[in-house]
Amino acid sequence: MNLLTIEHLKKSYTERLLFDDTAFSINEGEKVGLIGINGTGKSTLLRIVAGLEEPDDGSVVKGRSLYIRYLPQIPEFEPGETVLEAIVRENKNEPHFASGEELKAAARSMLNRLEILDGEAKIDTLSGGQRKRVALASVLLSTADLLILDEPTNHLDSGMAEWLEAYLKSFKGALLMITHDRYFLDSVTNRIVELDKGKLYSYQGGYEKYLELKAERMEMAEAAERRRQSILRTEIAWMQRGARARSTKQKAHIQRYEALRDQDGPQYDGNVQLESIASRLGRTTVELKDICKSYGDRMLLQDFTYIFLKNDRVGIIGPNGSGKSTLMKIIAGWVQPDSGTVQIGQTVKLGYFSQENEAMDESLRVIDYIKNAAEYVKTKDGSISASQMLERFLFPASVQYTVIGKLSGGEKRRLYLLRILMEAPNVILLDEPTNDLDIQTLVILEDYLDTFPGIVITVSHDRYFLDRVVNRIFAFKGQGRVQQYEGGYTDYLRAFELRHPQKEAQEENAPREGQKAVNRSNWKETAGAPKKKKLSFKEQKEWETIEDEIAALESGIEALEKEMEGAASNYARLNELMKTKSEKETALEEKMDRWMYLNELVEQIEGQK
Repeated sequence: MNLLTIEHLKKSYTERLLFDDTAFSINEGEKVGLIGINGTGKSTLLRIVAGLEEPDDGSVVKGRSLYIRYLPQIPEFEPGETVLEAIVRENKNEPHFASGEELKAAARSMLNRLEILDGEAKIDTLSGGQRKRVALASVLLSTADLLILDEPTNHLDSGMAEWLEAYLKSFKGALLMITHDRYFLDSVTNRIVELDKGKLYSYQGGYEKYLELKAERMEMAEAAERRRQSILRTEIAWMQRGARARSTKQKAHIQRYEALRDQDGPQYDGNVQLESIASRLGRTTVELKDICKSYGDRMLLQDFTYIFLKNDRVGIIGPNGSGKSTLMKIIAGWVQPDSGTVQIGQTVKLGYFSQENEAMDESLRVIDYIKNAAEYVKTKDGSISASQMLERFLFPASVQYTVIGKLSGGEKRRLYLLRILMEAPNVILLDEPTNDLDIQTLVILEDYLDTFPGIVITVSHDRYFLDRVVNRIFAFKGQGRVQQYEGGYTDYLRAFELRHPQKEAQEENAPREGQKAVNRSNWKETAGAPKKKKLSFKEQKEWETIEDEIAALESGIEALEKEMEGAASNYARLNELMKTKSEKETALEEKMDRWMYLNELVEQIEGQK
């Protein structure tokens, strides 16, 4: 059943056209992810759907009795409210709570899940991330037909994001959300809607399917443009032969030519195209020795030692409040350790992308803010001006002389990132870079970091970003302990599960933000001999046959590729073969992942003998 339909939507802000006669609808049970470049109107669309903003033109038709709850990017609360008072006020009319006490109990449970442990705390005393989690808890308590969530995964650590992912997958109502967490999008959504140059394009499936379908759409658009250009060349030749507009037939021909000539070709997104820019990095980089740091009775770092290597790619993970950003600030020199030494090499040039846009004067024009960092930067292809860099970073000439205060939050973050890169650092510190950056910017940032000739250190809860960028994980474990794992986030999870089969119980007991640290002396599994691992009956059977199954899939794919070569002229058959090949490749990838898991398990079992 259709819940809401928008037709002929038009909306502008000053000279910026956000929506140009476009349409949108959402049906019962749909889970829709909205993506697009920051500043193009994604949050505005959410506010229009929520009924908090009116379009300039067009119609918004909602189903009768449609109940909507909305989580804004920056939630607002009544002054002086406590956490529980705010949630009770916003959910007092929810029919599924028999009493105020039942509502408070449910609120406390939801808040605990999101690591807000003091329901009596004043909202005014909370950080921005804590306020967002309070607002999220409030919205999730509702029985809404449609949840509208603007960046719900911002300020959530990996454990909370995984819990929210599972919660929203089982949510019975419809969902419309903006998020830049690509794993989250792929897991939760069943439709992706892309906002591109004032139009909305819908793709059935999650993020991975969206990439596939968009590529097909662009290929079709390019093919149509090639046909248009071919016809246009023929028509131009006809016109140049001196066509006379004497007859109705000739006039119609000329009109067709003019219509073809004036038709717009496909438009492509600008890309954040950056050469890797960095200063030379000498032998001594960043060396941390016996670093200790605590706040009151909360020990964040204890005897932490690490020497960063050239081209290191380190991801820092852990619960909120565990000390990740503190470590970044110690490296940057913003915070001093209680003890230990930080040695920074003479050639080290730090670029610190903090969670806040530090020292951003919003009265400056965009171009002046970047010129204050550098008017030109040198790349292997020569010098590039600040204006050219802005163009490559999705700030066209029409925006460059706009004051920063008029930009969206995401555009300010993108500008702040460009400013840091313009200073040509050779050690980049990225503290939650995926918050408020659109997916397109993230993709190009990831490509940029691939060839960056320096050190990258990032704090992130974005599992996709960590898998894409880093090759080493520092995991904060509480009481100042930091454990090192090789690989990205998925590698960390696999290694952690193999090393700590009781991980859920341990994670549940780990100190969280606002909790007192407790004794963890029994974490090393010294209380009694550990139980020996062994394969289950099902795993043993799977291990015996999995290599044969992998070989069969590989042979099947090879046979399909040969058949596809002979079916190049048969479009229907080729399509069918490509689909079968894609299915087999997916199955092969899953089998290979499973083989790696079982192989590691078998090796551990062998090591016990």
